[in-house]
Amino acid sequence: MKILAFETSCDDTAVAVVEDGFRVLSNIRITQKEHEKWGGVVPEIAARLHAENWQSVLKKALDMAKCEISDIDYLACTQGPGLQTSLLTGTTATSFLSLMYQKPLIPVHHIYGHICANFLERENAEIKFPALVLTVSGGHTQMHLWESEMDLFLLGSTLDDAAGEAFDKVSKMLGLGYPGGPIVAKKALNGDRRSIELPKIYLERDSLNFSFSGLKSSVYRLIEKRKEDVDHRFITNVCASFEYTVGKIFEKKVSRVIERYPEIKQVHFVGGVSANVYLNEILTNLCNEVEIEFLTPKSIAYSTDNAAMIGAAAYRLIKKDKKRGAIQYIDAQSQMNLEEFLNGL
Repeated sequence: MKILAFETSCDDTAVAVVEDGFRVLSNIRITQKEHEKWGGVVPEIAARLHAENWQSVLKKALDMAKCEISDIDYLACTQGPGLQTSLLTGTTATSFLSLMYQKPLIPVHHIYGHICANFLERENAEIKFPALVLTVSGGHTQMHLWESEMDLFLLGSTLDDAAGEAFDKVSKMLGLGYPGGPIVAKKALNGDRRSIELPKIYLERDSLNFSFSGLKSSVYRLIEKRKEDVDHRFITNVCASFEYTVGKIFEKKVSRVIERYPEIKQVHFVGGVSANVYLNEILTNLCNEVEIEFLTPKSIAYSTDNAAMIGAAAYRLIKKDKKRGAIQYIDAQSQMNLEEFLNGL
């Protein structure tokens, strides 16, 4: 089964061809560099560039996969959550293709796509249930108990800023640029992780929720105190201390879940922030200590927003209900809820 998938939830125009939910035949993505000078994504610019880019990205994806749309069994796209104007490009394009080529179209939830990214380039038996999934991207920080391919139970989520959003804001405060995650991680390599004490916000004793607003505000106050005396050493130490603090928060929250659910067989770390090497080391060490397998996407390309993960998710949606695919027009839903999405299947 070949699925042609689109992902346009934010500032990346992505198209992929995925076979049988595991094999990636192509995975093309164009990142919009135009947002860097603004320090964040400008929705109007993102929408315009998606509209300009999707046809060329589609052509490259089909060429790399060595197939035509006539060879495709299903279409898929991110329906939400995300930026409404960006999502509309993907939903409109795939709806157009569905109607024109009479191909069934599968709408996919963005976070479920990230969760299914760990299936890519793996055998089905490599994914073991129940598992804990920590999804950390620019707009989301959530933990789910993953009981089967289609059964997810929300354990906790951020109460304010997402971790990826906090990385972006810290980078902006330090004048380092956008996107902040890779920049902060690179600067942190030359810093002292224990040089600056930042608040580790664990919330209530048994809470599985997250909060990064206070941590972000602490960094802001720290920078304001230094004012003009923000040198290279200070910047690297702030980045290293911030990354260390985020790592300790993740370590504590994942530990709480493992203690509460001893039947967990794997811990999965997905989403754009899962590309962070240091955070991977923290969670790998924790899982090694408790003898639980730790998985992240096989490639960084599957951690960041990409269309292959949408294809992997669509495959599982079809497996649950083969009649689900319909030749249809779908609209974007910027505030889609994952639990409601899955419960509605």
